Amino acid sequence: MSKTDRKQIAFLGTGLMGAPMVRCLLKAGFPVTVWNRDPAKAAPLVSDGASQAQSPVEVVTGADVVFTMLTNGAAVADVLFDKGVADAMAKGTIVVDCSSIAPPIARENAAKLADRGIRNLDAPVSGGTAGASAGTLAIMAGGDAADVEDLKDVFAALGRVTHVGPSGAGQICKLANQQIVAVTIGAVAEAMVLVEAGGASRAAFRDAIRGGFAESRILDLHGARMVERNFVPGGASANQLKDLDAVMAMAEDLSLTLPLTREVRQEFRDFVDQGGAEKDHSGLLLHLEKLNPKTGKTS
Repeated sequence: MSKTDRKQIAFLGTGLMGAPMVRCLLKAGFPVTVWNRDPAKAAPLVSDGASQAQSPVEVVTGADVVFTMLTNGAAVADVLFDKGVADAMAKGTIVVDCSSIAPPIARENAAKLADRGIRNLDAPVSGGTAGASAGTLAIMAGGDAADVEDLKDVFAALGRVTHVGPSGAGQICKLANQQIVAVTIGAVAEAMVLVEAGGASRAAFRDAIRGGFAESRILDLHGARMVERNFVPGGASANQLKDLDAVMAMAEDLSLTLPLTREVRQEFRDFVDQGGAEKDHSGLLLHLEKLNPKTGKTS
């Protein structure tokens, strides 16, 4: 990549997902300036080649592409509009919001940015911290197809992008993704409880069914977490619950009945209320073990 065609990238939000995404962009040769609400989370990226800004307005000044990877819709709106970021960006800048937020908020943000001459893609991702580090994220982009095409070199550094429709469509697809993730985590966790109660080895069970019809990334990665009892968050249970709440709100608007999603949302709500908010979403196993003390594992 020559110096003349390198897009100047601003990245707001350098937490569990944002930081490894920034490193992938830097490895691909893009100049990246970072900002995080907690400066200490952005500072380590300087040694990887990033520049660190002290304010969200400073980070977007002169940027061609502005990524946001923030906690929720309120945080995105606060940074873009309350903290003056939208007004500090040049016309024609493309905002790529990788946060997981409600589709109506994504559409509202896109309309507000369009009024300022700024392009917008809602582009949530799937693949967790492992995918973010490896540059193998699945990226679901809603917005103008031409804008997705313009950023194909940028997206290539992060993973595989698919244009899924107009503004808001990326968030809709991410919610559907989160449905599948949550229900599958619940299914794997229940199977682990059943296997343990029946006297079989969870690790051997997981190995035995690999490559069969039950094979999935969830069984691979989250099943391993359950066997190893490693619930350090790659994806926090509080965020999983937030996404499931958004799914059910959307289902209500569309008059849909989603019994599996409704049930697994309640299980995550109970787990979060009982102290599991910051545990990885595979930690739903802990909640199910408490419901089934015969497993012999309750912590």
